Amino acid sequence: MTAHLAHIRRHPIKSIGGEGLERVTLNPAQRLPGDREWAVLTEAGERNARASETDGEPDRWLPKACFIRGVSSPPVQAIKGSWQNERIALRHPERPALSFDPACEGEKLVEWLRPLWPTNAPPPTRLVRGAAIWTDQKWPWVSVLSLDSLADLEAQTGQRFGIDRWRGNFWVKGWEPFAERSLIGSTFQIGAVELRVTQHITRCEATSANTDTGGVDIDMLDTLGRLYGHTDFGVFAEVISGGEIAIGDPVA
Repeated sequence: MTAHLAHIRRHPIKSIGGEGLERVTLNPAQRLPGDREWAVLTEAGERNARASETDGEPDRWLPKACFIRGVSSPPVQAIKGSWQNERIALRHPERPALSFDPACEGEKLVEWLRPLWPTNAPPPTRLVRGAAIWTDQKWPWVSVLSLDSLADLEAQTGQRFGIDRWRGNFWVKGWEPFAERSLIGSTFQIGAVELRVTQHITRCEATSANTDTGGVDIDMLDTLGRLYGHTDFGVFAEVISGGEIAIGDPVA
């Protein structure tokens, strides 16, 4: 089977929802446009944020511990939805539907999140949009995952995990399972865009949560370690030459 691009995923708010795209234009040494453009700060992250603010918004990248994440609250993993015209629309099995304008109604999201957030963790404070994109990595990388690796993991565990819990940008179909692990330092192409694979994606406990229910349905780190001898799933890559890519483009 010829490998091809099967999914393009973007997550406008870090750890909250996500959306599929048919096509996207990538630029050299930049992240996926619009991915993790917004994030919800917690009380613990405010000190770092305020130290880097210009005109009320952080002007540099901040570490992931400053923000709401599924690793601290598995129910957050079940939030679905994204852009709907000029607003973001979200849903969750335990919360009413929410529609808000992130540019001026961030407080609506913060209040909506509070019942999903543990009382013993620093509470959410505000939605921020900074100069940086709020990916876990400071470097301007995208994430590339394999549907064939996922199928192998699902077959060995007898469970269906789907693509949402991994929060990847690009999903490839047609590689041998976990063939992406051998690509570190190598280059490959999606359509006419060239990428260089930089490192493995080491996973956290957020991937143990079911993205339909928000409940933990597996110890994912233990499972990956037992089956494969590591806790990685997917790889990071840097865009070397830019251009437009679309679902169905060949991966070579």
